[in-house]
Amino acid sequence: MTKYARDEFDQVPQNTSRQGVHRDAQDTARPTLWPVLTVGAVALVLGLAAYLILPNLGLVAPNASSSVSTPAPQQTDASPSAAPSESSSAPSGEPSPGTSPSDVPSATTSAAPVDKTTPVAVYNGAGTAGLAGRVAGLVQGDGWTLSTVGNWGGLPQQTSVIFYNAPEQKINAEALGALLGIQSIVESPEVQQPLVVVAGPGFQ
Repeated sequence: MTKYARDEFDQVPQNTSRQGVHRDAQDTARPTLWPVLTVGAVALVLGLAAYLILPNLGLVAPNASSSVSTPAPQQTDASPSAAPSESSSAPSGEPSPGTSPSDVPSATTSAAPVDKTTPVAVYNGAGTAGLAGRVAGLVQGDGWTLSTVGNWGGLPQQTSVIFYNAPEQKINAEALGALLGIQSIVESPEVQQPLVVVAGPGFQ
């Protein structure tokens, strides 16, 4: 209890909105969040629509088509570059067949011609009278040069044979064999004459 008497200011209601004579009453209403939520929802919907719908509208297709079409000129440029390489390699292989004609004349010129001036000895190896003279006539009639005509004094021969004493005389011995029909051609360095014809048994 106070020592002063009660007055009108002491009679204050327990529940009142007044906070003082010189102050305004505070507004108890709070700002609402619905506008902010609404704007956020709209922005989210627009973002999803742009992400899902715009690719289906073909707006990105020109970029993809341009990226795919750009390698095409590179492929067309590569194909002509490969064609000249094949055409240039073809002439390199063509001269190889041309070398074969050059080899043929060299082979023909390397073969030495028959030298009928080489002395030829003719012997009778069959014991038939006059056989050596008859064979010598055939040899001389073909243009060969005779050196000796007589009877064979060496080992008995079972058939007719032509001996030559050096490799360079082989072609001459073969020519005599073709003339006389003698197939046995033997190289023998022991014979004294370059070419020796021995007419053996059965010579025709």
